[in-house]
Amino acid sequence: MTIRTRFAPSPTGLLHVGNARAALFCYLFAKRGDDSGSGEFMLRYDDTDEARSTEAFSAAIDEDLAWLGLHPDLTARQSERFDRYEEVFESLKQQGLVYACYETPDELDRKRKRQLARGLPPVYDRAALELSEQDKQAHADNGNSPHWRFKLSGQEVVWEDLIRGTQKIDTSSLSDPVIRRADGTWLYTLPSVVDDLDMDITHVIRGEDHVTNSGAQIELIEALGGDVPRFAHFSLMLGADGSNLSKRIGSLSLQELREQGFEAMSLNNLIARLGTADPVEPVQDMATLIAGFDISRLGRAPARFDPEDVARLNARILHDMSFASVQQRLAALGAPEEEAFWLSVRGNLERFDEITDMVRLINGPVTPVVEDDDAAFIAAARDALPAAPLTADSWSAWTSELKQQTGRKGRGLFMPLRQALTGQAHGPEMQHLLPLIGYDRVMARLSGSDA
Repeated sequence: MTIRTRFAPSPTGLLHVGNARAALFCYLFAKRGDDSGSGEFMLRYDDTDEARSTEAFSAAIDEDLAWLGLHPDLTARQSERFDRYEEVFESLKQQGLVYACYETPDELDRKRKRQLARGLPPVYDRAALELSEQDKQAHADNGNSPHWRFKLSGQEVVWEDLIRGTQKIDTSSLSDPVIRRADGTWLYTLPSVVDDLDMDITHVIRGEDHVTNSGAQIELIEALGGDVPRFAHFSLMLGADGSNLSKRIGSLSLQELREQGFEAMSLNNLIARLGTADPVEPVQDMATLIAGFDISRLGRAPARFDPEDVARLNARILHDMSFASVQQRLAALGAPEEEAFWLSVRGNLERFDEITDMVRLINGPVTPVVEDDDAAFIAAARDALPAAPLTADSWSAWTSELKQQTGRKGRGLFMPLRQALTGQAHGPEMQHLLPLIGYDRVMARLSGSDA
């Protein structure tokens, strides 16, 4: 059977870093595949909440996944499958596996508080199962619509988790899960299970906050006569200081990272290795990341996410990027579509959009900086400038001549030239930058012009 995973976001908001990690794990696992070949990655919109789900958020999710390089092989929407969920629901009713409940949220809250006060687990007491037909009719006469729960067996559910090992959930310690609200809308459990079965999902990869849910869902899968998929529950992420990620940077959306100029692969590389003992490396392409992914390497300790790590990795990735991979992007920013330009500036970039700063160093405007003590030296440099056109060898020849003429060396030789030509004390190597600036602009800046 072909491996098939699914990423099932709700289009009620923007994707954030935690969502990206779940999607990436699902994608990498599917594409790594097994001996029979690579598998399939499904994007399934959990859009049963029609009031909050929007096409704008769906489009944003599509854009985010495309930016990350996670291209789905299949796409589905739960909002198009309501008839199927109704069919399954009616079947469960006929089997006596779902039952109507009429408690209000306030009544359920009071029950939980009483149980906790008595030192008991806050598990639903199944009082609704004691209702007679007359009781139910009385509720109906009063206009009270029921919510519906799936009846758990009370037995122990055991599975072998791909990350956590053997997992055991005693369903007698759980409340029967609500699968349908009083207004007729669906909660997560039933649509998710039905879709996993109907869509041949072989592996469910998600956060460890779903471990308990998996116990109940496995019982529902078995009640429907389906094959239980393999489960893998990865640890949740914390902030760099150990604080709750959602409170610090959980709102850090992929859209924000993209707009800030980060490379998708910098985020992919980091979150693919978070929670493992493997080093984070500046991998340039998804194929290499897929080949190096092993879900069994994920540990159970919380993974710590630091945005500064993304920034550092982003710079390392840019420094190794080939000209061919950025040529079109250079054109979009008005930068020279020349390999010499890219190779000369990439080592000074932290984000790609800083290319515009590098273009300004070449084309101007630049305000030359010449200290009083360096005025005579810069005049001598202007006279000693090699003839046009300047080449990759011009810088070495020029500085060697100036060293011989003036006796200057090291910082005292190179820094005044850099500041006069770029207005800055740091930047790309001047031997590469000089021919890009060109003879006429170099002469103008050595003469003090704002070229």
